[in-house]
Amino acid sequence: MNEILIPSIKVPVLAECDVLVCGAGPAGCAAAISAARSGLKTILIERWSFPGGMGTAGLLSQFHTSDREKQVIFGIMQELIERGLKKGYCRQYEHFPAQHETHEFDIEGLKVLYEEMLCEAGVTLFYTLVTGDVIAEEDKLKAVLCDTKTGRKAITAKIFIDATGDGDIAAKAGVPFDFGRDEDGLVQGMTLIYKLMDIDKKKALAITKEEHEKIVNTMRDMTKKGIFPPFGPVSFHYYARGGHPNMCPVTGNPLDESSLTKCNIKARKQMEAYVDFFRKNVPGFENVKIATSAPSLGIRESRRIKGIKTLTREDVIECREQDDAVGHGFWMIDIHDPKGTGRTTWEQKLGQLPAGKSYHIPYRMMVPIKFSNLLVAGRCASSTHEAHASVRVMSHCLVMGQGAGTAAGIALDENVNIKDIDIAILQKRLKDSGVYITYNETKR
Repeated sequence: MNEILIPSIKVPVLAECDVLVCGAGPAGCAAAISAARSGLKTILIERWSFPGGMGTAGLLSQFHTSDREKQVIFGIMQELIERGLKKGYCRQYEHFPAQHETHEFDIEGLKVLYEEMLCEAGVTLFYTLVTGDVIAEEDKLKAVLCDTKTGRKAITAKIFIDATGDGDIAAKAGVPFDFGRDEDGLVQGMTLIYKLMDIDKKKALAITKEEHEKIVNTMRDMTKKGIFPPFGPVSFHYYARGGHPNMCPVTGNPLDESSLTKCNIKARKQMEAYVDFFRKNVPGFENVKIATSAPSLGIRESRRIKGIKTLTREDVIECREQDDAVGHGFWMIDIHDPKGTGRTTWEQKLGQLPAGKSYHIPYRMMVPIKFSNLLVAGRCASSTHEAHASVRVMSHCLVMGQGAGTAAGIALDENVNIKDIDIAILQKRLKDSGVYITYNETKR
């Protein structure tokens, strides 16, 4: 690759703060809210013009809070739910709590709810700001650089929380990371979610189970013949009720701009082929149209930053307790085929935990092996490929974010490195803010 030399320049400081959170997905929002509530001057930067990550930019607004017997994720997640229910932006599924999926949010309403909580906490927001290079000295980060409309600027902080999803800050700072599965280095498949309109709801809901299976089998036969794109799980009743199809798989390298561009183009072509098939073959879908597609591909996996603790498949499957737990996880090992077939372990219920069981999400999986003032929260935290496929879901990322933001407050209060905070104090503060952690306490 050819290189060019960038001359040394002075970079103006855009802002200074106690805690800088990069990325306003579920983990980043929870981290920023928690840090600000700890009395810290907190800045949150986000590449989109709104918060929410995959819950908004990805059009995926289903949240999971139950181990299929009881709710075990509370804290900021519960605050979102209560605000959403009050404002009509959230609905609780009728099957609650018998399935993991418990609540669904209105996409635009979810943006509003996050912004309300961020602003009420006193977080300073910068939208449309993409994180660039980092400045580090010895074992500490000093600043994150951002390219703005008026040139490159810096944001300095005492503690940094990387909630970019891809672990951009940690990787640019030189923290080692894992990428993909062991056998071939491939990451999970991505998905483009889209919204449909002009469905004859009555007619579509009258589709029988047998008719549904026949239509899907036709799609599968066409895929085998190479005349129809691969696809994931299909539910015409769900689409008729307003659900967004999560069936459009593509695969590539989410860290490579060329690969990611090709994936976006391919996904839109597949989306068009699905809808054309629906019009011709599915009752009630004769006039269906694409209302909108997600601004972002749903990226499930990229970098997994190496932490001082790594969440493993065994931690998940064996429902292990952790002495540094910040909350619970329970989602199955849900791997979407890295080769883009649309097949998932979710469909086969592989790696699903028994009802009523969950595992602990450890704090130290968010503490990178390098740097004393950096945390990573969300799907870029330290885990194996299999464990990542469980802990990556949005409610679990909220758990990590709340833990990271609370930990930042303790580190600055006690003037200690982020890895040396008192876990007992962290857990007490989390419990005081509504987080459920231990197994032997009374469950709600």
